[in-house]
Amino acid sequence: MDYRTLLQEENDAVRERYQLSMERIKAMGTEEMRQPYGSYFKKTAAFILQVGEVVRRRWEEGGAGHADMDLKGLRRENHALYEDILPENYGESYANPDYAVSRLSDGMGQLLSFLYTEIRADIVYAFEMRLAHMTILSEVFLEVYNLFVLAWEEGREAPDKQAVKDALYWFVSDYTDLTVTWRVREGLDPGLSFAREIVMDSDLSSPGYLYQYGEYISDTELKVASFMNSLPQETIDRMADTYTEGYRKGFEVMGRDLSKKKTVVVEYQLGFERMIRKAVENFRAMGLEAVFYRAAVESVNRRPGGKRGYYGTSANRQYDYDHRYDSALYMGNGFKERRLSVLKAAYEEFKELASWCAGPALVETFGEAGFTPINKKTALALNGHQEELTVSYANESRQVVNQYMPGDETSFTIIAFPRPEIGPDFEEIFKETIRINTLDYDTYQKIQQTLIDALDQAEYVRITGREGNETDLTVHLHTLNDPSRETNFENCVSDVNIPLGEVFTSPVLEGTKGLLHVKEVYVREYLFKDLRLEFEDGRVTEFSCGNFDSGKELVKQVILNGHSWLPLGEFAIGTNTAAYAMAKKYNIGSKLPILIAEKTGPHFAVGDTCYSFAEDSPMYNPDGKEVIARDNEISLLRKEDMSKAYFSCHTDITVPYSELGDIVAVGKDGSRICLIRQGKFVLEGTEALNEALDN
Repeated sequence: MDYRTLLQEENDAVRERYQLSMERIKAMGTEEMRQPYGSYFKKTAAFILQVGEVVRRRWEEGGAGHADMDLKGLRRENHALYEDILPENYGESYANPDYAVSRLSDGMGQLLSFLYTEIRADIVYAFEMRLAHMTILSEVFLEVYNLFVLAWEEGREAPDKQAVKDALYWFVSDYTDLTVTWRVREGLDPGLSFAREIVMDSDLSSPGYLYQYGEYISDTELKVASFMNSLPQETIDRMADTYTEGYRKGFEVMGRDLSKKKTVVVEYQLGFERMIRKAVENFRAMGLEAVFYRAAVESVNRRPGGKRGYYGTSANRQYDYDHRYDSALYMGNGFKERRLSVLKAAYEEFKELASWCAGPALVETFGEAGFTPINKKTALALNGHQEELTVSYANESRQVVNQYMPGDETSFTIIAFPRPEIGPDFEEIFKETIRINTLDYDTYQKIQQTLIDALDQAEYVRITGREGNETDLTVHLHTLNDPSRETNFENCVSDVNIPLGEVFTSPVLEGTKGLLHVKEVYVREYLFKDLRLEFEDGRVTEFSCGNFDSGKELVKQVILNGHSWLPLGEFAIGTNTAAYAMAKKYNIGSKLPILIAEKTGPHFAVGDTCYSFAEDSPMYNPDGKEVIARDNEISLLRKEDMSKAYFSCHTDITVPYSELGDIVAVGKDGSRICLIRQGKFVLEGTEALNEALDN
């Protein structure tokens, strides 16, 4: 059964409501409206009707919707749908809270900007033919419009702001049964095959297939797709094989049974379909059907910290930033509990699908230009209580997910490739990234084991910086009761985190203290300069950065994920000097994703440990020793109160070799083993790593 057939019954049930709402919105074009609000309603109604044309064509053409369009026509339609929020037009868009407030007054402007932003989700709903979602948006638009009509009839300029806010609140709350349940289902149900059909059935040799998604298509997606088409099938196969084999190895090294699973969640950015097609075939050979889900477009499901799923380049990153906390309009105790209850009910409804899911396989990209956001006073923002509720929901929702998809039964893998924006050397960097992703397993396993053997003799590790880097950290390690059978550090080779190249542990918090300082580092899509985190007993006590007017607040939002403090969840030493050499050669060190950057020096993660929700599952290195450092003093609280044990984040920060001073393992007797001195590996058996650094 294809995707359209699967949705047919749901669409038939709501089609009459959809058509009635569209007829009413169409009639608004002839109605007299009081300004300034009339221009808002006219413009928003026109947008809804514009998207309605996409639906009409898809009905008439059996789902294709653009069968008679050439590439220019497809690009023209895509541009028209996203035109209003593109940077050159955003200054006069009602999606821009500054403009909305200037035109529609403070308070009302934010509410109507929120509504317009929600309605813009109609674009992807139309392409997927999700009529129920489109209908509820049209109906709430009409409900709010009717409040204004009533006010105008009574001689008032506008209705009470609270009446509009209430309408929007109950819209979001009442329809969580639809929006949140769908979100759970689309991440589990292989029958929702909209994107998979594009990947597997389209003619990928022509870029026209990209416009079938409904996502904004920029030059980036077109260039990536074109470049992928220029690669020989052998190279495509090698990329896909590395990705899928890493996934399989993840289950193997963790001692988990992949044969019990039936699905894998594939996440990627548009343009990589040729590789994804081969990966789907590889997964099928493992007995797994690929599940594809789109990055969320409605506020109730969006992630302030970045997108997950499949998606294209943002039409406007400032637009995304302005609306990252739109949940401030409705977040409260009642809504949090309502959303959580719907989430639980959804997982219970789809519990069989959840039990089949093996976990996510991600293809990330890097190279996008750094983004310095403008913090607008007009944008919706969470207050302190709402921040607490958001964090609480994240923790409790993760516990729900873990109940139906236990962390000790699933795995993941992540691989990354550059984007054209990385610069004129894009193709060379891409090919070099493929090489880095396929370095020799055995060579690195032996070198990393040498590092681990030295580290396992230590009570603590001291890490210092140089060349203006002021890092001075002491990281305490767990006590090994039987060093012949136990180890503190995992030997990370090419499995879940591609490329290979690190040894990592979950530190003991007591006694872990000092300053972590990085001159430049990318975290998610933000470039932080002069980032500082101070630790006492393994907990962040002070934090700042030097390149944002509200740097402290952004560090809290992006790195601490809204928390006022986090524990040190991971300490690692990266060994992929080849990746570092690539970064230096092409001057792209600040553009590397954390997936690669964490392999180019020591790195530290604040938040949960690497083993969250799977601490009780044994983990073994290739030498047979059990990694016993899976817990810390915070994660152990799960045995008493689960809500105190996890933070639902794990943010990595790397000190590059060029800023790294020494790494010294210090034993209980005061003995010292130097692993790295002034950025170079000096431990016998690891010197080969310096070759890439020297070159």
